[in-house]
Amino acid sequence: MILITGAAGFIGSSLALRLVEQGRHVIGVDNLNDYYSRTLKRDRLARLAGNKAFEFYNVDIADMSALSHLCQNQNPKQIVHLAAQAGVRYSIENPAAYVHSNLVGHSNMLELARQFGVAHMVYASSSSVYGGNSEVPFSESQQTDNPVSFYGATKKANEVLANSYAHLYGLPLTGLRFFTVYGPWGRPDMAYWLFADAIAKGQAIHVFNQGKMMRDFTYIDDIVDGIVAALDVPPQLDENSNVAPHHIYNLGHDQPVKLGDFIALIEGYMGQEAEKIMKPMQDGDVVQTWANIDYAKQALGYKPKTSLKDGLKTFIDWYKDYHAL
Repeated sequence: MILITGAAGFIGSSLALRLVEQGRHVIGVDNLNDYYSRTLKRDRLARLAGNKAFEFYNVDIADMSALSHLCQNQNPKQIVHLAAQAGVRYSIENPAAYVHSNLVGHSNMLELARQFGVAHMVYASSSSVYGGNSEVPFSESQQTDNPVSFYGATKKANEVLANSYAHLYGLPLTGLRFFTVYGPWGRPDMAYWLFADAIAKGQAIHVFNQGKMMRDFTYIDDIVDGIVAALDVPPQLDENSNVAPHHIYNLGHDQPVKLGDFIALIEGYMGQEAEKIMKPMQDGDVVQTWANIDYAKQALGYKPKTSLKDGLKTFIDWYKDYHAL
């Protein structure tokens, strides 16, 4: 049995669907907060409705009592911990929400995994941990002690806390640094959705740093492939060394794309050019992300398959259908 936190989220719901299709039993938890549309979250969960291999519980990961009660009843053998307060920009406005979910919640999940003897916990980190690093592509061996957003700082803290639990208790843990995940059923606060929304409504889009930005966009199916692969390869404890059973992998596409090219693809699929308002760089943002995925390729057999051109078309087709455009 696998426990997924953030099961109503973009990645969590997509992962749950994949796992139950594989015949695995999944317990999903989510607090269905109002950071963005609860209707969208419920619609994601509706894709799993009626599947006897999936059970959903409305639980906040910062509520240790509720989590413990759930695990006493369900006894999960593996955990994929994806629940978190997302968003780089929102972390500047409301850091308390990130302390609640990303620090308290993550600490609770580590303690839960220890108490219940979970065989392996995979958790979501982020490319945001690379912060102000200027050397690209970003690799797992680089220092990550210069986050430029509070969100990135909480994800770095998650990795450090996980390493301590792996070292102290021999708890197998795997952290996955996701790089700009996109696709159907995605998040409305992400650029690809915001741009499509603005174009559909005849509104202008905001282009930050005068458009001089690049992102390593990663399609949702490729991310799910990486999570499933990581879940099935728990780190091993080496009793003859001081190395904790804790691995961290980049999951990206290894093909950064210029923001202008990204916008042009969306405009083409939406059938309309967007009015653009050029804006300065936002606090907490970075100019470029680019994942070195050699480690994930070697250890997990990870190989992203979906090009940005194909992935964005699939998203826009879904977006139009979801909004009945």
